[in-house]
Amino acid sequence: MRAHPISPVTEPMQYRAIGVVRGQYVPSDPAQPTRGVIRTADGTELEAVVLGRLLTLMRRHLDLELPHLWVVYPRSRDENQLHLQMVGVWEPSTLASADAPAEGEELAADEAPAPSDDLAEGDDYFSVRGELIYTRPETGDLVVKVRQLPRADGSRPVPFKLQLRGEVPLEHLRHFVALDLRRQGQHLCLESCEVVAPLAQRGTRGGKGRRGGAGGGERGERPGSDRRASEADKGRGPGPARSHGQAVSRPSH
Repeated sequence: MRAHPISPVTEPMQYRAIGVVRGQYVPSDPAQPTRGVIRTADGTELEAVVLGRLLTLMRRHLDLELPHLWVVYPRSRDENQLHLQMVGVWEPSTLASADAPAEGEELAADEAPAPSDDLAEGDDYFSVRGELIYTRPETGDLVVKVRQLPRADGSRPVPFKLQLRGEVPLEHLRHFVALDLRRQGQHLCLESCEVVAPLAQRGTRGGKGRRGGAGGGERGERPGSDRRASEADKGRGPGPARSHGQAVSRPSH
C-alpha cells in the first residue's frame, strides 16, 4: 500500500489540484448517495459528489456515521463555496484488508503493513499546481488555472480555475506555481508558494505575454473569465486528467 494518498510530483510543470478533508459524509438523498455534504469538525458543510468506485468501497467497508479522511479534488463553482469531488478515502487501519485499487480512487491495501491514518501535512491539506492568472495581494485573492490532459477519446477538457486566498506578488502573474494550502471554512488558504517557471502566452502580439485580462489590469484575468478557451471547449465541463499514472481531476455529473 502507498504511504500517502497524494502521489509525488513526477514533472516540474505537472498540473494538479488534490487534497484531503476529514469529516462525515451525509448524502442529500439516501436513495441517491452520490451527492451530499461533508460535515467537518469546525461545523462547515462542504458540497460534495462521490466519483468512481468509491461508492462501492463506502458501502462495503466504511461506517458513514463516523468521520473519515476523504481524498478530494477541489472546484470553485460559487464564490465563497467550495465544491469537492470525492475520489478516495485514507484510512489504512480500516482498509488494510479491503480488496480495492490504490491510485486516487479506493486507497486500499496489499500485503504491506498499513501506514498511519494520520498524515504529516495534517487534515485539510491541499496541493494545487497550475498557472497563476489573477492575484490581488491587497485583498488576498488568487486564481490559479489548472489544465487537464486530453480524454481517452481525444477531446480536450476545458481548464478549470480555483479561487484561493493568499498573497502572491504581481511579478509572479503568468507563472507556473506550486501551492500548499489549508482549508479554512469554505476557502483554501495559502501556506507556501513555489514559483516554478514563467509560462509562454498564446495569442499575443509582438511575442510578449499579456499581463492583463479584460478589465483585470495588471492583476491578470478576473475570476470566471477565460478568453483563451476555444469555441469548441465552451460549455464542456472538466474531464479526467492523468499525468504519468496520477489522477489529477475527474468530471462531476
